[in-house]
Amino acid sequence: MVNLVQRPRRLRTTDSIRRLVRETHVTVDDLLYPMFVTTDDAVTEIASMPGIYRYPVDALLHAVEKAVNAGIHAIMLFGLPASKDELGSEGYALDGIVPTAIEALRRNFDRSLTIVPDVCLCEYTSHGHCGIINHSGAETDVDNDATLKLLARAAITYAQAGADMIAPSDMMDGRVGAIRAALDSSGFKSMPIMAYSAKYASAYYGPFREAADSAPQFGDRRSYQMDPPNRREAIREIALDIEEGADIVMVKPGLAYLDILREARDNFDVPMAVYNVSGEYSMVKAAAANGWIDEDRVINETLTAFKRAGADIILTYHAVEYALRLQ
Repeated sequence: MVNLVQRPRRLRTTDSIRRLVRETHVTVDDLLYPMFVTTDDAVTEIASMPGIYRYPVDALLHAVEKAVNAGIHAIMLFGLPASKDELGSEGYALDGIVPTAIEALRRNFDRSLTIVPDVCLCEYTSHGHCGIINHSGAETDVDNDATLKLLARAAITYAQAGADMIAPSDMMDGRVGAIRAALDSSGFKSMPIMAYSAKYASAYYGPFREAADSAPQFGDRRSYQMDPPNRREAIREIALDIEEGADIVMVKPGLAYLDILREARDNFDVPMAVYNVSGEYSMVKAAAANGWIDEDRVINETLTAFKRAGADIILTYHAVEYALRLQ
């Protein structure tokens, strides 16, 4: 008979023991809840994202109150404007939907609620791309440097409205540096930047594009978002964003890029975020609706995977339901 001195199963015998020796814990303090605010009059559920809604500003206030009561203390805002144009002007207009929402939230919630507006133009441009289109070249593409000025303008607009942090998601080269310089010169030197640093051109974004009405009207975003097979490039992108002044960096999507998240955590000593994106959320909801998975356990396992891989901040549409289960 084999003499088994080491028996790891001894520490798995009861739930109480398993909890005592558990290595990774996901708490409400780790969660950042993405929300959609619209100029429409009615609350509408997003068909491909059950349980997620587009809110008019008044309804947003009530939804945020429920999230806060569940323990959530940080939200990210995406806006759906009344109109769109080639330059995405509603994305940086002083009376645009996101600054309007930020101002309303600031009037109703103290600084214990952290408001993080996403900074990109895709929801606001008539063509659905993340910047100004350059029609002069051999191929139609986003004009990187011209777009930086508009992104910086949007960042200042959101900061003036009362945002607590700026989160550029466009993947233009140099946008963190441009936004940092603009914020600093406008009196917002203490405003942190959470950069979508390793954002891949992913098929997992499909439901979000319905939610934000941001699908490109031509082509795709592969000339500016990262190529999914690339690993070393992600580390370079993150390093560049940190050099330009990013305070927090992000890997997006999450599940298919856990290796990138782990490598980033091993290479950089800054707060690390991960985005549990719309496609990941919708797959869980669809499988649960069909009775194929235990939804609560899958959510727990997914969020734990992000934390175990090195994330400090988890952006997830599951935030409120997860927080309620922790109460």
